[in-house]
Amino acid sequence: MALYVYAMTKSSHPLDLDGLKGVGDDEPPVRAVRADSLCAVVSEAPDNVSVKRADIEAHRAVQERLWRDGPTLPLGFGFVAEDEDAVRAVLEGGAEQYAQRLDELTDRVEFNVKGIQEEEAVLRQIVAESEPIRQLNEATRDGGGTYEQRLELGQLLHDEVQAREAALAESVLAALRPHARAERLSEPSQQYLLNASFLVDRDRTDEFTQAVQKTTGELPDGVEIRVRGPLPPYSFA
Repeated sequence: MALYVYAMTKSSHPLDLDGLKGVGDDEPPVRAVRADSLCAVVSEAPDNVSVKRADIEAHRAVQERLWRDGPTLPLGFGFVAEDEDAVRAVLEGGAEQYAQRLDELTDRVEFNVKGIQEEEAVLRQIVAESEPIRQLNEATRDGGGTYEQRLELGQLLHDEVQAREAALAESVLAALRPHARAERLSEPSQQYLLNASFLVDRDRTDEFTQAVQKTTGELPDGVEIRVRGPLPPYSFA
């Protein structure tokens, strides 16, 4: 019988699965498949796994229940194993690696930190602080200036915005790193100058949030820091 697999954890995990409904229209019961010191949380797999809201919510609900009671290695939506023997083979084959990763996540949480910079604010600062850019801005105002001047102004502004965003992101990272065990960085985007996840000891969450608040207070106008957490450390599992 094919099994839908939600996560792996240690056999010592409380595994409070009562009332959970599995993925699929039949909402199959959720149970554990054990292999020595590890176990996998599974349910009978539906004939076809489709990306439906109800199934995504069921998948997430199982993982969140597990995280509530202990460290867990979550699997992505839609992972199906052939049968219990296939599940046990995965658990046994990677037992040492999985156990070590679970130990690293014990009593730790995740904080996600995003940095947002108001474009108009940073452009005003750049124009005010850079004489060459200010002069080009004056020359090309209201459609004036040459094509080359407009092109040069656009390139100078782009380069300066990129440099300032990189410096701001690094300053935030440098301030928060001492209060975290590890970090995971996403590539900067048009929306965020910084998108970082931090693995933090549970007993240091207040210290981390205080560091965020202090750092936020030292940022220039037009820069905002958004924080989510403490969360299950999905980015580090």
